[in-house]
Amino acid sequence: MNPTAKKILLVEDEDFIRDLYTRQLTKAGFSVKSAVDGQSGLTSLKSEPFDLLLLDIMLPGMNGLQVLREFKTQNPNSPMITILLTNLGQEAVIKEGFELGAQAYLIKASYTPDQVVNEVKNALFGGQFTPAPSPTAT
Repeated sequence: MNPTAKKILLVEDEDFIRDLYTRQLTKAGFSVKSAVDGQSGLTSLKSEPFDLLLLDIMLPGMNGLQVLREFKTQNPNSPMITILLTNLGQEAVIKEGFELGAQAYLIKASYTPDQVVNEVKNALFGGQFTPAPSPTAT
């Protein structure tokens, strides 16, 4: 498979993180479009197909779970893979994310950008997701 054909939508409100992931994913050969909030992310999802959605949960206005719920309601059979990327670790939020169809849940603080790129590759091209390393107390 040719990874250059894979389109990713990154919805992240923090400029630094959005730019960093966009750069890393582009470097890995993906076509990346980014959105700064939930509403513009949803607009992008409605206007063109993506292979993978990398979605932050804490977003201004419409949060990531609302974006996912709205998209899934309108596109119940979408083959798009969804990875939630957030620092929210509450079990109820994680559970809701999976119920809405997310395939993975990555805690930002536990993953380097390279590891996030690897998770995206695993999701798109097969392979197993590795659970987030548990933070070690120092």
